[in-house]
Amino acid sequence: MLTRLRIKGFKNFLDAEFHFGPFTCIAGWNGVGKSNLFDAIGFLNMLAEKSLLEAAVSVRDSEGKNNDPRSLFIHSTSQTTDEMSFDADLIVPKEGQDDLGQRAVASYTFLNYRLTIAYWPQQEGDERGSLQIVSESLSYIPKSQAAKRLLFPHSVKEWRDSVITGRRSSPFISTEGDVVKLHQDNKNKKGGRTKEFARVSLPRTVLSTANASESPTALLARREMQSWQVLQLEPNKLRAPDGFYAPTKMGSDGSHLPATLYRLAQGTVGNGGVRDADRVYADIANSLTPLINDAVQVQVDRDIKRELYTLKAAGRDNQFYAARALSDGTLRFIALAVMKSDPLSVGLVCMEEPENGIHPQRIDSIVELLQEIAIDVYDRVDEENPLRQVIVNTHSPIVARCVPEDTLLFLENHQAEVEEQRVSTVRVYGLSGTWRVTKANQPAMSQGRVLQYLAPVLSDPQPSDTGAKRVIDRNDVREQLCLDFRNQKSIDDR
Repeated sequence: MLTRLRIKGFKNFLDAEFHFGPFTCIAGWNGVGKSNLFDAIGFLNMLAEKSLLEAAVSVRDSEGKNNDPRSLFIHSTSQTTDEMSFDADLIVPKEGQDDLGQRAVASYTFLNYRLTIAYWPQQEGDERGSLQIVSESLSYIPKSQAAKRLLFPHSVKEWRDSVITGRRSSPFISTEGDVVKLHQDNKNKKGGRTKEFARVSLPRTVLSTANASESPTALLARREMQSWQVLQLEPNKLRAPDGFYAPTKMGSDGSHLPATLYRLAQGTVGNGGVRDADRVYADIANSLTPLINDAVQVQVDRDIKRELYTLKAAGRDNQFYAARALSDGTLRFIALAVMKSDPLSVGLVCMEEPENGIHPQRIDSIVELLQEIAIDVYDRVDEENPLRQVIVNTHSPIVARCVPEDTLLFLENHQAEVEEQRVSTVRVYGLSGTWRVTKANQPAMSQGRVLQYLAPVLSDPQPSDTGAKRVIDRNDVREQLCLDFRNQKSIDDR
């Protein structure tokens, strides 16, 4: 779980700090940098398993290109900065496995990870230039500081005490001068030596090399970052059947949805518990009813002859149709409902513009489902309440209206001056009176700007190019839309 992220020098983030709860909604106008936050999270995700350069060229730039690592650094009017840094607070799982299947147990689960990367100009014979690690560290956050670092409302005894466990008094990774050190962390391995690496020659982060044998806590921090995903559900992937030997965990693009649902309904999950198929299908159907406004049934057809799993769904007529005959919206709803029911689906889920392809009257339902996917921080972590977090971004005022007030963050463009150079960057705002302003010390968005964002149609209308009278130009329509936001919850409540 990513509870805090400070970004410096990455894309249009000169110095921006985000505090995340179980569910967070990032709102702002187009082009402000909402997707850049997901790119920063995705960059850290890739650095947990790829080389610096491979991770850098995997991140899209503002023009959709991904072959120049310099595009990741913030630009001023005449030059590019040469350093970027990330400072993240993490809650990591207590147990996991490394790439060889060895069991890892964390000695402590509330951690801080810091990484600074610099661009090294091209040398003779190297036309691309390179990236170098300036510093890297992984340290523990004492339990005594938990109240100051976990700012979102939560239960201390039931939730916090179940996710922050263990004991530690020294760092797991540290940087001293030109050396990055990986400290011994296996209680069962006495006398283990600290590994030292020359930082200027490191092709990848030290965290990405962690294993269960020598550094189980660093490995679990790595696993946490590897679990971060940007959900981009593709209809063709959602419709595709799965073979009997396909992966049984849904991909970030929606692939392997039938195999995942079949595993949920028929197989074992978590700590050896077998789930009843009818109950699983009923839970999925109950989650879908508010979204589709119809009685829905889902099931997975098992074709033994062709060795295929095929997703099927039925409406009021009780006639089942294969996934290829279902609408894109229905498939997206099913995928999210399956994710909600899957205890093996853990980590951070980022979703861009969840309102896309959704009728406005159904947006509040899909936002509610996304909130239900996230962990309940008033109950203990277990199979029914996995450590799962959701961040969405949107430019839709409808989404911003229907999320809880303390989950909402606004991004706005801002012009700053650094060493007499103009830099286009971003500022992060919360809503007045919420914990993001009172505890996280983020500035409050002015009421006027909030109203302007939530009701952009209320601005003075400009005449259309054709001279035709538009719907929004009608006086009766504008009067109906002109609500007093202090006394009424939203336009949708009328």
